[in-house]
Amino acid sequence: MGRLPDGEAAPADGRLPEGTAADAPFGTYIHVPFCSVRCGYCDFNTYTADELRGATRAGYPGDVAREIALARDVLGELGPLRPMRTVFFGGGTPTLLPADDLVAMLEGVTDAFGLAEGAEVTVEANPDSIDAAGLARLRDGGVTRVSVGMQSAVPHVLAALDRTHDPERVPLVVEWARDAGLEVSVDLIYGAPGESLGDWQRSLDAAAAMAPDHVSAYALIVEEGTALARRIRRGELAAPDDDLQAAMYEAADATLGAAGYSWYEVSNWARDGRVARHNLAYWRGHDWWGFGPGAHSHVGGVRWWNVKHPAAYRDRLAAGASPALAREVLDDETRRVERVLLESRIAEGLPVGLLEPEGRRAVAGLVADELVDGRAALAGRVVPTLRGRLLADAVVRRLLP
Repeated sequence: MGRLPDGEAAPADGRLPEGTAADAPFGTYIHVPFCSVRCGYCDFNTYTADELRGATRAGYPGDVAREIALARDVLGELGPLRPMRTVFFGGGTPTLLPADDLVAMLEGVTDAFGLAEGAEVTVEANPDSIDAAGLARLRDGGVTRVSVGMQSAVPHVLAALDRTHDPERVPLVVEWARDAGLEVSVDLIYGAPGESLGDWQRSLDAAAAMAPDHVSAYALIVEEGTALARRIRRGELAAPDDDLQAAMYEAADATLGAAGYSWYEVSNWARDGRVARHNLAYWRGHDWWGFGPGAHSHVGGVRWWNVKHPAAYRDRLAAGASPALAREVLDDETRRVERVLLESRIAEGLPVGLLEPEGRRAVAGLVADELVDGRAALAGRVVPTLRGRLLADAVVRRLLP
């Protein structure tokens, strides 16, 4: 699992620096760190049952409730509390917890801060850890959207990713979610060992046939410290091929575009404006509080992250202390650079005025190289073309020379 970044020690009471602004749109991420098995490619902060060291799934909603109370106290010192525009349960596998536990945590957030009118509330779900009754309970409890971890429709690709679900269950989960009145997203991963372009096309066609509201498609990244990285290093599996992954991305954009989806961020497509508002808030630099072990938060230019292990998280909160391990206070230049990194990835684009003079001069060359949309540039925004999305890192390097 990836290590946490360095930073200054966070105060035990969790209080933010005096003068921290708390006026941006606000949301929350609730991390559920439990998995039945760990997928070989995953470096997320997750734990199987034999790794919990005394922490328990049953006790977890109570631990989160303590952090919610802390957050209300800390943010209440900055001014009027802001209602949550978005809530996102991620993991791990949130649906390993009973639906009632997820609803209880949502109620805790709602009681502490309130939900904005029309708030988006998303739960990530593995196909084999949710059923029709659970989805109906989530909807009755205030959840509006479910994100289904499909990953692939091809059994040998799922096996390469250590995914345990039956691909034939995914359409059932999508149908159950739709019957419950939930918006539906499906998540895909491309570039797994042994996956051909034909395999990927099969997965894309299967996803489009289910007609979800939203599709995410992420290139497989080999993270250090994972089982997949070790197997590639030993020569047991081939590393992802960059050219093949580029072809897979182009296939995704073509297939999803033909099916009525529009890209709004490099790895995300939506129908009928059903963008994932929570994720878009990250790319726009909004504020959020991340609850749970290893969760990251950002409020008014202050970023912090919690201790990683569920037992350490539980123990700090039980002792009346903040679970935050460290933090950093971002200066204006760092915040500007981060806006360039993030907003150059989204379809609404990056305001050219955010760039330094050399970066602004680079825009014409990016248009000439067909990496940035010329019409958008004339309107004062940097929007990547399809080629620019494939070469997003190169675009950023030219915007931030």
